[in-house]
Amino acid sequence: MPPTTVSPSPVPGPAGPSPAHPARVRVLHQGCGGGGNPGPVVYWMLRDQRLADNWALLHAAGLAASSAAPLAVAFALFPKPFLLSARRRQLGFLLRGLRRLAADAAARCLPFFLLTGGPAEIPALVRRHGASTLVADFSPLRPVREALDAVVGDLGRDAPGVAVHQVDAHNVVPVWAASGKLEYSAKTFRSKVSKVMDEYLVEFPELPAVAPWDREQPDDVDWEALSDRVCSEAENVPEIDWCEPGEVAAMEALLGSKDGFLTKRIKSYENDRNDPTKPRALSELSPYLHFGHISAQRCALEAKKRRHLSPKSVDSFLEELIVRRELADNFCYYEPNYDSLSGAWDWAKKTLQDHAADKREHIYTREQLENAKTHDPLWNASQLEMVHHGKMHGFMRMYWAKKILEWTSGPEEALSVAIYLNDKYELDGRDPSGYVGCMWSICGLHDQGWKERPVFGKIRYMNFAGCKRKFDVDAYISYVKRSLVQSKKRNAERSLNSVLKHSKSEK
Repeated sequence: MPPTTVSPSPVPGPAGPSPAHPARVRVLHQGCGGGGNPGPVVYWMLRDQRLADNWALLHAAGLAASSAAPLAVAFALFPKPFLLSARRRQLGFLLRGLRRLAADAAARCLPFFLLTGGPAEIPALVRRHGASTLVADFSPLRPVREALDAVVGDLGRDAPGVAVHQVDAHNVVPVWAASGKLEYSAKTFRSKVSKVMDEYLVEFPELPAVAPWDREQPDDVDWEALSDRVCSEAENVPEIDWCEPGEVAAMEALLGSKDGFLTKRIKSYENDRNDPTKPRALSELSPYLHFGHISAQRCALEAKKRRHLSPKSVDSFLEELIVRRELADNFCYYEPNYDSLSGAWDWAKKTLQDHAADKREHIYTREQLENAKTHDPLWNASQLEMVHHGKMHGFMRMYWAKKILEWTSGPEEALSVAIYLNDKYELDGRDPSGYVGCMWSICGLHDQGWKERPVFGKIRYMNFAGCKRKFDVDAYISYVKRSLVQSKKRNAERSLNSVLKHSKSEK
């Protein structure tokens, strides 16, 4: 499947107006942006919800500065079909992050348009302000790509003079530059990325100065009312309080003097990251990376500066941050069926189909799994950790998904249930890494065939006994139980505060 329905072509090279590497940018519609049309540049922010260290914003500002034009940022809330897969947990985090971003943009005199009607409002915004160029960032996921294609088609039909550019501001090496095809494994992908890493892993420049915005100002946003409306329409999965959204919080998580990952916890990463009883060995950056509150490139640059403190830990972190995370984007970009069994490798599809009818010792419904009602206390603990904490330890995610394969009627159901639960409860759900994690666990993606056994076929196997050899299972279960008690208490307090707040507002 081609990356988009339009033909990609390069923008001007390094000598041109963009601070971004030319291969990071694709022209989706040529238009006459920056030439015959001196109108403003609009950056349609999608996946990378930040102002700092953002190649898409830098590119847009470079284009605006080159023609002495103003610059605006727009964010469109996706309509219900896409939002239905997001719950209060994810939507609340998204909106709180956007609220802080809007305040930061206002402090910089950068207009921020929040479009509650979805991406369909983008072409009207562009036309209303006589924009010369629309710059969008990049996501490999179907709903986002379809929305972008629709916008490009609309502008190409009704505003052919407007140029449309796309910038991969999410990956260190742009997905289309890292590889021109679907990669089979981390090994093949790693070698390609390593060859060009130095070309892309560079420090970010300052944001170019642009002309003041002299057009219609954005409408004021009643963030409380918007959050109440959007979240009330979503399934009520409670928000979490261990992770605050926004760029400042993200940088604190990375570099904070009290508990920053790279400043305080990196040394334990190599030895303890696969031990679920030691969750603080992990970076805990995945929500910030998912929502784009921090750049993976910034994380990599700061990690390299501190490699002397713990070379093995930093190297392992960079492997996960760049190779594994960007391999997930590669899969979702080049494989349209990234969330179904038809997207698996042929050998995996065959072995799973060969064993689909094997007798299962236990069969659980989706509801039983969702409510952690299985015979396995370790699996139940991992499910409860995800439900109440919004994040499951990475090692447990593998065990959790593989047991779903073992305890459902077949691989199609197993993958569907795993993705449903992951996207519903994980704060970083609906992400390429989540889809690839489920595909790896259940469909052997980016893996090899192993010893054949019932149900799993040649898919890599994991069991309770293997977990007991790796870490203190009882300690993990006890940790989750304690966290569960604390989480329920906090949720009760939050619900009470919400009721009191609305009661006061009604008075």
